[in-house]
Amino acid sequence: MNTLTIRLSTMSDTRARISRATKLALAGKTVPAVPTLNFASYDHMHRVLASSRIAILRALMGRGALSICKLADLTDSDVKAVDHDVAILVKAGIVDRNQSGVEFPYDSLHFEFDISLTTEAVRRERIT
Repeated sequence: MNTLTIRLSTMSDTRARISRATKLALAGKTVPAVPTLNFASYDHMHRVLASSRIAILRALMGRGALSICKLADLTDSDVKAVDHDVAILVKAGIVDRNQSGVEFPYDSLHFEFDISLTTEAVRRERIT
C-alpha cells in the first residue's frame, strides 16, 4: 500500500530525522523512503487539510486522474468549491493537476503526531 504520512514537525525534529537517516545510510544500512508531509502546527495542517479537502483526497485514492466535475459528484460538493480546494491541495504539493485531471498518488493517509501544550503556548498563556 502506498501511504502518505502526515506529521506535525518542527525544523529541529525534521533535521534530527534526516541526521539519523544519514548516519544509518553511511553505516551501510538501508533507509526506507517514507513519503511524508510535515506541518509546523496543527492549525496550519487543519487549514490545508480541512474536512472538505480530506473528502477530495479520499475520493482520489486509488482512482488515478479525475476531473473537477467527477470529484464534485463523488464528494457531493459544488464544482467551484472543489476547484478552490484542489487549488489549495496543489499549492501544498499534495495533489497533482494536469491535462488528465487531478491525481493523488497514494492509497491512504497516515496521521502521525501528538498534540501537547508547547513552551510557546505556555508562555502566551502566562502573558494573557
